Amino acid sequence: MFTWLIRKRLDAFQRTYGYNVDYVRDILAADTTALLRLSRLDGLARYRRDVPFDVYYAAKLTGTLAEDCGPCTQLVVAMALRDGVSPRIIARVVDGRDAEYDDDVRLGVQFARASLAHDPAADQLRDAIVARWGPRALVSLAFALAAARLYPTIKYALGHGKACQRVIVAGETVTPEPLVRVRTSGLPASH
Repeated sequence: MFTWLIRKRLDAFQRTYGYNVDYVRDILAADTTALLRLSRLDGLARYRRDVPFDVYYAAKLTGTLAEDCGPCTQLVVAMALRDGVSPRIIARVVDGRDAEYDDDVRLGVQFARASLAHDPAADQLRDAIVARWGPRALVSLAFALAAARLYPTIKYALGHGKACQRVIVAGETVTPEPLVRVRTSGLPASH
């Protein structure tokens, strides 16, 4: 009965977001306990406090693009749209048009890139985030980046990873900028 309920929830998630959850079904088939442990991480992936949705999703999308520019990226896009983030902001993060961000989104994206690159510039950006939104906002962005790496890693390890693809944002096809995943140019100089 419990497994049946989990399958129904997976089906509903797949319908809601148009996201293939076969890798989760494989985990469920292998070991229900493993799936339950994975589901505990959902709280980490969804934690967002004191940081605006557009900044949160810009950072999360930047992290996801660093790991996967396929279905996981499309899922984050769908979640951002569902939470009311502007399609224009999402598309600009995906295609790397940094000049078109407002200051808040730029800060989130630059922080995500610097953190992922282990760039010392992250220190200055971290301070700016805490000054602007507080320590819970920083934790929110840190968790978003960690979750953005976790799920694609699990998918690829289980054989469900997909090659990069175009991403659809509110009906518009957007090609991920390859350098978005590694570029740290435009970050403030580190001390």
